[in-house]
Amino acid sequence: MSFSLDDLARIIRTRREATEEASYTKSLFVAGTPRIAKKFGEEAVETVIAALGEDKQALAGEIADVLYHLLVLMEAREIALTDVLAELERRTGQSGLAEKAARGKPS
Repeated sequence: MSFSLDDLARIIRTRREATEEASYTKSLFVAGTPRIAKKFGEEAVETVIAALGEDKQALAGEIADVLYHLLVLMEAREIALTDVLAELERRTGQSGLAEKAARGKPS
């Protein structure tokens, strides 16, 4: 499969310029960040519920919805996928427990 999250992020950026009548993505941008964040949260809950079931295809569909809405939220807040990936790469230099402990310390 050659489709990537970069491809999806690019599609979302393009659809931001579409008409609201032609694009669900555009309608989310018009509704604003609070609506996008709420929709992301709804999809996250649906993913948790699907994860508790046995239907892998249903779970894959919900995960796809979460990723889509997360990328829409990132675009709305002007956070590039490359920035998130760079942060993940930075965090892989130490164990997850050490990284969490470091975040918990006051600056």
